[in-house]
Amino acid sequence: MKRLFLSAVLPAMAVSLSGIAHAEPTKAPERDKKFFKSVEGEWVGPGEIVAGKYKGTKFTCSFTGSTPGGKVGMSLDGGCRVGVFTQKMSATIEQKGRSYRGTFLDGSAGKGLDIVSGNVVDGRKVVLSLNRNQLNGVMQARVPDENSMHVTVSVRVDKQLVPVIGMKLSRVDDTAVGAIAKN
Repeated sequence: MKRLFLSAVLPAMAVSLSGIAHAEPTKAPERDKKFFKSVEGEWVGPGEIVAGKYKGTKFTCSFTGSTPGGKVGMSLDGGCRVGVFTQKMSATIEQKGRSYRGTFLDGSAGKGLDIVSGNVVDGRKVVLSLNRNQLNGVMQARVPDENSMHVTVSVRVDKQLVPVIGMKLSRVDDTAVGAIAKN
């Protein structure tokens, strides 16, 4: 059951952080471009399930964010580790009119989730609606500064949004690791 819950909720978290927009760059507002650009790079950090049966379960994620040339949006690839188990994650977001749609892994038709709508609130925050069968929720990703990102995934329970996952990611692409400096 724990694995089923994690496979349903962790993907939602990753979905919110990722995507490839297929809209014309001139049609996307500058705040959208600014947000997606700010998520480019290498991110790592801890997360925790903050509600429900698995409250207190901790995990660590590592993602690479990039923006496609000439398009507004981004892709995110990586994985999250819970104990000795690692779940590969990848996601896409496409701009559809004034909203965003996309999938995590293979979408709700497979083992993933669908992004059914979304909005870049400002240059620092995106809010996405998530769906998989009976599971409805919201993911918020906030980039308070150049080197940190906070992600919250909430699910709808009896007409109320209940936070389920919290993550604090740090940018690591400008950081030397040990004695090896980046070229």
